[in-house]
Amino acid sequence: MDERIPSKLCGRPFTEADLERIRRAIVAADPPQRSEIARRVCRALDWTDVLGRPKLMSARVGLLRLHRAGLIALPPPSRGNGNGRGLIHGPEVWPEPRPVAGTVGQLGGLRLEEVRDPHASRLWNGLIARHHYLGYTPLPGAQLRYLIHHDGGVLGAIGFGAAAWKVAARDCWIGWDAPCREARLGRVLNNARFLILPWVGVKNLASKVLSLAAARVAEDFPARYGEPVVLLETYVQTPRFAGTCYRAANWRYVGETAGRGKCDRAHRAALPRKAVYVYPLTADFRAVLGVRA
Repeated sequence: MDERIPSKLCGRPFTEADLERIRRAIVAADPPQRSEIARRVCRALDWTDVLGRPKLMSARVGLLRLHRAGLIALPPPSRGNGNGRGLIHGPEVWPEPRPVAGTVGQLGGLRLEEVRDPHASRLWNGLIARHHYLGYTPLPGAQLRYLIHHDGGVLGAIGFGAAAWKVAARDCWIGWDAPCREARLGRVLNNARFLILPWVGVKNLASKVLSLAAARVAEDFPARYGEPVVLLETYVQTPRFAGTCYRAANWRYVGETAGRGKCDRAHRAALPRKAVYVYPLTADFRAVLGVRA
């Protein structure tokens, strides 16, 4: 057996027979595009969520890993690879930079509006690209994005994507082992972006938005993806930020990252260390994540 063939792919068992099915799907794809290959692979491997919908994002991530390992040959991406790509299309209309002050209790109609259409998506992407210190890159995996609104317009944006694969501080706090983490990681969601627009100076707004977001995610994620999410995580770059709004919203600090990043196979700590915060969405989250009492 080829030693390059992984025993698991994106958390699911993987065999040499699965690899052959994927290779046949690549040959049969018409048109020969990565999106069509992912659809065929989901059918061939019965790669679906609990609602029976194809897990296209997971399939595409897995296919890319196999391609980079030299096990398959994917056609070139039809519109370029989105990984690491900056903003392609901005919004048609940018929000007016009108100062907003006061307290969160004085805001009328504070709400989160889920990004579900191209117009909202371009606005979310554009705000993050222009005003967030990390800039815009596509969120990984299953995701939820929201625009922060009040009666006077847009106040910011917040987004959640796939959880980090392995973080010692988080994993130790949860108490799961590697097989358990691999099987249940999809029930943890990462708050990857959070932006309050620079002209908004409303006291306690950030912590209030985090509370609203936690409630929305608990409802919206299973409605969209058919599976529950029971724990949120985020990573706060220190000393640039103090994590005050997360603490105020009852997120729990559990330690720091090692500063290596997911691509650091040489174990050189070259990235800034980040504070790790978590927020359980259910009291029994550890049981749902497979941790025995």
